[in-house]
Amino acid sequence: MSEPNKTDMDDLLANPFGEENNEKQDAEITETKDEQTNHWLDMLDEEEKQRAMDLAKQIDPEKHQSIAQYGTEAQGKLMSFSDSMLEHVKNNQNAGEVKLILEDLMKKLETVNPDELQSGKKGLFSRMFQKLSSSVNEILSKYQKTGAQIDRISVKLNNYNQSLSKDNDLLQKLFDQNKNYFDALSVYIAAGELKLQDLEQHEIPALRKKAEISGNQMDYQHMNDLVQFANRLEKRVHDLKLSRQITIQSAPQIRLIQNTNQALIEKIQSSVLTSIPLWKNQIAIALTLLRQRDAVEAQKQVSKTTNELLMKNADMLKTNAIETAEENERGLVDIETLKATQENLITTIEETIRIQSEGREKRSQAEQELRSMEDEIKNKLLEHK
Repeated sequence: MSEPNKTDMDDLLANPFGEENNEKQDAEITETKDEQTNHWLDMLDEEEKQRAMDLAKQIDPEKHQSIAQYGTEAQGKLMSFSDSMLEHVKNNQNAGEVKLILEDLMKKLETVNPDELQSGKKGLFSRMFQKLSSSVNEILSKYQKTGAQIDRISVKLNNYNQSLSKDNDLLQKLFDQNKNYFDALSVYIAAGELKLQDLEQHEIPALRKKAEISGNQMDYQHMNDLVQFANRLEKRVHDLKLSRQITIQSAPQIRLIQNTNQALIEKIQSSVLTSIPLWKNQIAIALTLLRQRDAVEAQKQVSKTTNELLMKNADMLKTNAIETAEENERGLVDIETLKATQENLITTIEETIRIQSEGREKRSQAEQELRSMEDEIKNKLLEHK
C-alpha cells in the first residue's frame, strides 16, 4: 500500500468549513487527561494528531452556520471519487469480454484434438494404406487454419492484458485517493470529537455554572446555544463517520476489482504463454509422429512386397532347380517311351504283314478268277464256231 500523499491531505484539510479565505481560529482546547482516552485521536499518528488538535481549535461555536460546512470539502471530493469508481465499474467490460474470448479460445483448441491423431481412433487410420497421406494433409490444413485463428485470439488477449494492467494502475490511484480521504476524514472526526469532548467537559459546564451563579437569562441562553452547537457538531461528526465508513468499504472493493483483474491477467498470460505454445508443440509432435507412422507403414508395404517377391522367386528357383535336376538325370528318350514306340512299331509291322498277306491272297484269288473268267469267255466263243 502506498503512503498517503501529504499534499492531497493538505488540500483536504485546507478548507475545513468550506469557506473562502477561511481564518484560522486561536481558540484554546483545555487539555485534560480525558483527551488521552479519545480513541479517534489515538488512531492517528503524531503528525495527524497535531493536525486534529489544530483543526479542533478552528471550530468556533460563535459561527453557528459554519458547522454545517465542516468537512464538506473532503466529503465532496469523496462523492466525486465514488462517482468515478461507479463509472469505472460500469465501463469496465473487460472481464465479460475476456471470458468470451477465452471460451472462444477453448473451442478453437478443441477443434484440433491431439487424440484424433492417435492410431487407435476410428476413421483416421481406417484407410491407412489407401489415403493415409491425404488424411495427414487434411489434419495439417485444419491445424493451420485453427492456428491462424488462435494467433488472432492471442493478439486480442494481449490487448486486453494491457488494458487490464492500465485499469489496475488507475485503480491503484483510486485506492491511494481513497486512503487520503480516509485519513482526512479521520482527522476531521478526531478534531470534532476533541472539540465535543472539550465542550461537554469544560465549556458547557463552565457556562452552566456561570448561569446558575448569575441567574442571568442571557447566560442561560448562551449555555443553551453552546449545547445546541455541540448537538449539531455531534451530528456532523456522525455524518463524517458515515463517509469514513464508505472509504473503509471502498478499499476492499477496489482491491477485489484489482485482484479480479490480476487473476484475468494471469489467466491470459497462462493461455498466451503456456497453453497455446504447449498446444502447438503437441500438435506438431503428433503430426510428426503421424508422418513417421505413414513412412513406417509405407516401409512395411515395401518390405512385405519385397519378402513376397523373394519368397516367390525362391519357390520358383526351387521348382526350376528340381525340374532341371530331374531332366538332367533323365535320358534323351525314356525307356517307357522306347518300349511303347517299339510295341507300336511291332504292332504296325505285324499289321502291315497281315495286310500284305491278305492282299497277296486277294490278288491271287482275283488272278484265278480273272483266268477263270477268261477261260469262260474263250469257251463261249468256241461254242459259236
